[in-house]
Amino acid sequence: MPHLTLEYSANLADAQRLGALCKDLAQCLDTQRDNGERVYPLGGIRVRALRCEQYCIADGRPDAAFLHANLKIGAGRSEAVKQATGDALFALIKQCFATEFERQGLALSLEINEFSEAGTWKHNNLHARLKG
Repeated sequence: MPHLTLEYSANLADAQRLGALCKDLAQCLDTQRDNGERVYPLGGIRVRALRCEQYCIADGRPDAAFLHANLKIGAGRSEAVKQATGDALFALIKQCFATEFERQGLALSLEINEFSEAGTWKHNNLHARLKG
């Protein structure tokens, strides 16, 4: 973990641009540190974008757009670490869509959700592969 899922309205951006944002956000997660230690294991980082074809935003105007980011992380990180992560991710998202924010209706949001390891199942060889 962490897993970052972006949901966005189809009128916001093309796949190439969202792909570049996904890479930037993954790198941002990888650079997070707490007392010099990596906050999130590289092998656990996942960023994905889901384009929403059907949506209605506010009053239904066709130029209104949205992007909502949901970061899921394992429990136990400090509030300061979560705040720093959220601030860094949200700054990248806002920067990516600054032009759209100036010219059309746009709702950007980010939430961080913690979960317990109980009730999760994982089968992952990425951590071992990245060590080599």
